[in-house]
Amino acid sequence: MATGSVSLAQAIWRGFRGKCPNCREGHMFGRFLKVADSCDHCGEELSHQRADDFPAYLVMVLVGHLVVPAILAVETAYAPPVWLQLAVWLPVTLFASLALLQPTKGAIVGLQWQLGMHGFEASKLRREAGQLVLAKAARH
Repeated sequence: MATGSVSLAQAIWRGFRGKCPNCREGHMFGRFLKVADSCDHCGEELSHQRADDFPAYLVMVLVGHLVVPAILAVETAYAPPVWLQLAVWLPVTLFASLALLQPTKGAIVGLQWQLGMHGFEASKLRREAGQLVLAKAARH
């Protein structure tokens, strides 16, 4: 089931939300970080994805750039004891990382799908061929 043109931003946003980049209806994940083999709504093949460790690296960079300045600001302004800093910032870091990991992986899969990377080349060619047929039909 083709849904027409999907922009790069749309594909990434759909993936970030854990939805199929093709139809935005089906679920991308079967488990927390396990991408489903195919969309349960439109049947789009998703097993080609090769996100590997890239989502984890992105999450580490993002969370690090948010948490470290916050730690330094609190330390500079209030100078709380180390045990209090650890009691606050370790859980914040853990929960922020876990909360962002699946959406980030979904966004990377959406990016790969839209650009036709890894095994998604055939899917991209099908989408482009469908767009050509629609454009020709609209002209006639």
